[in-house]
Order: sequence, then structure tokens, then C-alpha cells
Amino acid sequence: MVAERFISRKLRFKGNVAAVAIAVSFLVIIVAVAVSSGFRHEIRDGVAAMAGDIRITPYTSGDSEPVSMPLHLPEEDDILTIPGVSGLEPSVVRAGIVKSGEVIHGVIVKGVNVISSGAEKSLAVSIPHRLSEITGLGVGDKLTTYFIGEKVRVRQFNIVDVHRDILEADDNLLVYASLSDMQRLNGWSEDEVSCIDVRLKESHRGNASQEAIAAKVGWALRDESLYVSTSAKTYPQIFDWLGLIDLNVSVILILMTLVAGFNMVSGLLIMVLRNISTIGTLKTMGMNDRSIGRVFVQSGAIAALKGLLWGNALALLFCLVQARTHLIPLDPENYFVSFVPVHVSIPSILAADIVAYLGIILMLWLPARLIARVDPSKTVKAD
Repeated sequence: MVAERFISRKLRFKGNVAAVAIAVSFLVIIVAVAVSSGFRHEIRDGVAAMAGDIRITPYTSGDSEPVSMPLHLPEEDDILTIPGVSGLEPSVVRAGIVKSGEVIHGVIVKGVNVISSGAEKSLAVSIPHRLSEITGLGVGDKLTTYFIGEKVRVRQFNIVDVHRDILEADDNLLVYASLSDMQRLNGWSEDEVSCIDVRLKESHRGNASQEAIAAKVGWALRDESLYVSTSAKTYPQIFDWLGLIDLNVSVILILMTLVAGFNMVSGLLIMVLRNISTIGTLKTMGMNDRSIGRVFVQSGAIAALKGLLWGNALALLFCLVQARTHLIPLDPENYFVSFVPVHVSIPSILAADIVAYLGIILMLWLPARLIARVDPSKTVKAD
């Protein structure tokens, strides 16, 4: 093994184009993994902000008036001890109609504990960017909102912030208001809310994990008047879209590994053909075909490793620039977000690197099999 390692270091890999192709392939692979992870983080965070990962709500009979539930559940501690649960967030959610001049638009108003930093005004709200564009209203303006029920209630909210929501393109416009303001609107006490959102840890936000934890939350609840739902079921089209992105990343990983592997195979094949006499000499010295094959595979593996490192470095540099500057924009109507999101997940990147690198090494054994066809009597010339 020591002799093989020594000889492989002396042989110079000739496939410079192949090494560049390796770097480009790993660049594409890591960027694809980071973008896929970025979409999952951005969209799942956005959905969780709107509807929670899991939501506990009371059953309704279809009445126009909102139905309340206790702010604090007797089973709170049991729910918080379920693996994957990070916290509970009570809120008051109610549909409303916004009117600004001749513009009328439906919204969902969600009362939460914190709207935005410094929002201390009474009836303070944060409106989505799309609603701001539709109504022409911004920070400092009044937002006239009508709430339909047994009685029509009108509120003049004070706009203190404009935010972006991932579902703006679907006209699911979410206005954040103060929890206490929405409780007063409904005529509720401070111990009444319309729902409790269960927040999950990042590693438990997948569809299967959501369903499993939702089942445990349902078992923990002793009040049969309460209903448990998941964001994956509330917004199935978004999670299906995320699944499609993950599928695309898997296809990219396979294609880039094949491209990089074939380029390395061509480079190693050229290397084998240029060193026919060297192979013959090694055979006459007693080295078998497998050992000689390892010599060339190790030489190619070193070149592939260099390409991997360069590809990773360039990919991480791109991710850093994109994360800080949002240099590449997107159409939120098609992609839910206005920029290409990136999230560097070290375990995911390492897994992609290892899978692709091992695939390339396995492909390198194809040209190495040509060594068995080399006849020392025909390739070694005596002086």
C-alpha cells in the first residue's frame, strides 16, 4: 500500500479539464443543496409564522361569531415535553375586510403578543407588502378594517410596519395585530384566544414528523372540543412544491456526479494510455493488476478531492454573498419568496460530498481495468 501511494503521487494527473469539471460539478451540487435547504427554511418559517407548525383550535358550528378557547391549557406541560416541540404561541385570528378609498380587500388579522419592535401604539398593526401595494397605505397611515359577525365592527388600525409573507401571491394577506386588541374586538377576556400554535424544532418540521407530533398532541389533549391540524395539511400545495424541489436536487446530484465521473474517467483513461510503458515496467517488477489499478485510481482520487475542495469553497462563497445581498431575485408569485434563499447545512453538504465523491471513485475503476490488457513483453523495451 505504501508503494502504491508513493507511485500515485509521482504520476501526474493529466486531465486538467476533468479536474475543472469536478470543481464545477461540486459547485452546482452544493449550491443546489443550499438553495433547497434555504427554500425549506424560508417557507416553513413563513408558514409557521402564519399558521404554526401545528395548530390547536376549537371545533366550530359554522356560526359567524368567533369561538374561543382557554389561553392556558391544562395539558400545556405535557405538550411541551413531546420531543420536537419548541414552544406554544396563543393567538386570535379573525377574517376582516380592508377598505381604502375605492379599494376593498379581504384579509386575515392575527393577534399576537409581539407585532414588531417598538410597536407600542394602541391598535398597532403590521401589514403585508402586497396589501400596502394594493391599498397604497404605508407606515403611519390608518387601516380601516371591517369585521363581519352578528354585528359589523369597525377598527381604525395604526400601521407601524410593513412585512413580507410567503403567501402574498395567493392573496392570503395576513395582518398582524396586538393580541389584547383582538381580544377586546371579540369581547373576550385576556384568558381567551382563538387558537394555540405549536412550534416545532427545525429537525422536526418534515411532513412525517409533523403528523407524528400532531398525533401525540391530540392524545395529550383531554378536551374533546379541541381540534389539532398541521400546516402540511393546511397548505398542502406549498409542501408538495417543497417535495418537488427536493426531488430536483436529487436529480441534480445524480447528474452532476455522472458528469464529474465521466470527465474523470476520460482524464484517467488518457493517463493510463500515456503510461503504458510504466504499467509494463511495474508488471515486470512483480506488481499485480489490482495494485497497479489502485495506483491510478489513487492519482485520480487526489485530483477529484482537489476539485471537491475548490467546488465547495466557491459554492460557500456564493452562498455567503447571496445570503447577505440577495443578489439573485425571484418572482414571488411563482416561488413564494422574492430572492433565492440559501441555507448552509453542514451535515447535508458533507452527505452530498461523500455520496458524489464515492460515486466518482467507483467510476474511476472502469479505465483502471484496461491495465489487465497491458502485455509487458510488448510495452517494455530493452536498451
